[in-house]
Amino acid sequence: MLGLLRVLILAPLFRVAFRPTVIGRRNVPRRGPVIIASNHLSFIDSVVLTLLAPRRVAFLAKSEYFTGRGLKGWISRTFFTAVGAIPVDRGAIQAARDSLKRGQQTLEAGHAFAIYPEGTRSRDGRLYKGRTGVGWLATATGAPIVPVALAGTENLQPVGKRWLRRAKVTVKFGNPIWLQDIELPQAQAQVRRALTDAVMGKIHGLSGQELADSYNVPPNKDAIEG
Repeated sequence: MLGLLRVLILAPLFRVAFRPTVIGRRNVPRRGPVIIASNHLSFIDSVVLTLLAPRRVAFLAKSEYFTGRGLKGWISRTFFTAVGAIPVDRGAIQAARDSLKRGQQTLEAGHAFAIYPEGTRSRDGRLYKGRTGVGWLATATGAPIVPVALAGTENLQPVGKRWLRRAKVTVKFGNPIWLQDIELPQAQAQVRRALTDAVMGKIHGLSGQELADSYNVPPNKDAIEG
């Protein structure tokens, strides 16, 4: 029922209200596990991805969205469940590891899972160095990776704003990256790094963002890194 809410109401409503440009939807495999690896500009990115992708895309969201009481809590819980959010506790290194495990379980169940290799939102619009969680997920599950470039979502919901604004949003889905199609080193840790760098290269090619030769540092210690 909640899946139909996304397909029949939320996704069409978003398209009509904001008229986003979507490129390459056919690049997303319709069945089987797939990792959606995207740049990260806004809190709303995960919702945009799952509403505009050709299939339901699961993503991690803080558990507080699922535990509220009353009508407001019910609306929040229903909405985030409908768009594919998976509740996860924030904070601590163990929480980050648990997040990757939840992603692995989602992929092994044959679903699509979104991850942001930068780890946290880019506040200056640059594309930061990718963390190797995406490489770990790909090697652990064998799932292909679809690189994605988002543009304009930082204007759709600027930092610190609760409500959406009218903004031009573009989503580009790149060609899937299959492990067997990439020449990778033998050492496992090097494989994750090389694969992550390859994914970030594809995202950069799609987005055209200025590169930052460093990791992005989250604004607080409670952020979950991908």
